[in-house]
Amino acid sequence: MAVASIGGHWIQLLRIAAELEKRYDVIYCSTNDKCASLVAGREFCKTGDFNRKNIWRMIPSFIRQLKLLAYYKPDVLLTTGAAPGLSFLLAARLKGVRTIWIDSVANVEKLSASGRIAKIFSSIVYTQWPMLKDRKVHFAGNVFGEPHKIEK
Repeated sequence: MAVASIGGHWIQLLRIAAELEKRYDVIYCSTNDKCASLVAGREFCKTGDFNRKNIWRMIPSFIRQLKLLAYYKPDVLLTTGAAPGLSFLLAARLKGVRTIWIDSVANVEKLSASGRIAKIFSSIVYTQWPMLKDRKVHFAGNVFGEPHKIEK
């Protein structure tokens, strides 16, 4: 399952998941129905949108995310954020699903606030900038397709 908020997070997710589609059945989920047109022919579901300013919206969104996870039963949840992706990641962990957080390419100087939280709960966390990697955050390249050696 590949999850992201509409906008830049969604575009980054599509670039990453395009390669995954060659080997896996990918279910897409975003915060806006318009995103479905970018994955036409693929399974798509919608999750609620929220941010720090309207955090109360997280509760109904989180409940829907738990239901979506129970319905689709993904092996892995991959997200590029933002807040709805983070809550989906937490819901997935509660369901015993492995999770992957990929911090936005826009975060050049430090991990996003959501990324710093994901570092605690996610099975694995990636940054798209080599200078941000540490013992808990991995680097394997970025969505610009710049060649980098994959580190383990």
